[in-house]
Amino acid sequence: MADRFTDELRRLADPIWEAQHQHPFVRAIGEGTLELEKLGFWVRQDYVFLIEYCRLLGMAAARAPDLETMERFAELLSATLKTEMNLHRSYAREFGITAEELEAERPAPATRAYCDFLLRTAAMGSFGELCSALLPCMWGFSEIGKRLAEGGIPEEPRCTAWIRMYSDPEFEALAQWCRSLVDRLADGQPEEELNRMREAFLTSSRYELMFWEMAYHLEGWTEV
Repeated sequence: MADRFTDELRRLADPIWEAQHQHPFVRAIGEGTLELEKLGFWVRQDYVFLIEYCRLLGMAAARAPDLETMERFAELLSATLKTEMNLHRSYAREFGITAEELEAERPAPATRAYCDFLLRTAAMGSFGELCSALLPCMWGFSEIGKRLAEGGIPEEPRCTAWIRMYSDPEFEALAQWCRSLVDRLADGQPEEELNRMREAFLTSSRYELMFWEMAYHLEGWTEV
């Protein structure tokens, strides 16, 4: 059976993805030992990210080459705005974080850089680049959630909720849909376009790793 284009992408990004799996933030979630200050910081920054992620999904719907793909991205945008963000607010309350505090959260440098990269790619890159940049967020979290779940569920309830959220079969199905879309978009493309799609995927993968590092070290802006 011939390799899929996304199989190649995963191989290229393997050192980055394995660094995520081995990152102390991710490992501590699996062990249930992550300091709640760090997980709460991640929750606040991920909420900021989700807002910009919704803009990305809206741009993906607008640029989709066919109605079926447009509809899927529109549905995903609606589900993120109406369901996922409500779930995120509910999860944040378990850390004592209010909805008002989430809305007032300032993006940390890595969050801002990642969001700016995604939106710039969506605005100026091809649709294939857009979807390749989007894929590591969906696929990477699904892989992390599944691997953590396979290692056993920790006693700490907030870490348990995190693992169950990202190991959910519905989330995996979404990641597989995005993989299939990227494979379809890569089919028959010249090497120049494939290289741009590879670079978009690798860059997003690097930002995913930076996001864990940012949350683990509670990184913020240098105040002067």
